[in-house]
Amino acid sequence: MSKQYPALVAVAVSLLAASGAQAQIVNNEQLAARCAQLGGLADRYARKGGEGSSGPTLTRLGAGIDCERGRYDQGIKALETLLSGQRIPFPPR
Repeated sequence: MSKQYPALVAVAVSLLAASGAQAQIVNNEQLAARCAQLGGLADRYARKGGEGSSGPTLTRLGAGIDCERGRYDQGIKALETLLSGQRIPFPPR
């Protein structure tokens, strides 16, 4: 029995690691979707304040880069702040 115990522990650890990796993939997909959702709202409604300006803000551009590079939390936070500051409603998390 003592010889089987390390093998069982190894199997259990492997299963936990695999399930954790799967959860991370699902979580990243959800965060990427949230980035895209908020980015779309920002592209549509949040604009620079100057006369004749219709381009995206630097905050929007920076958040897009964060999301593209997998820094979803930073990108989402920046987009939520941008939308809130311009009083643009967005869906809750």
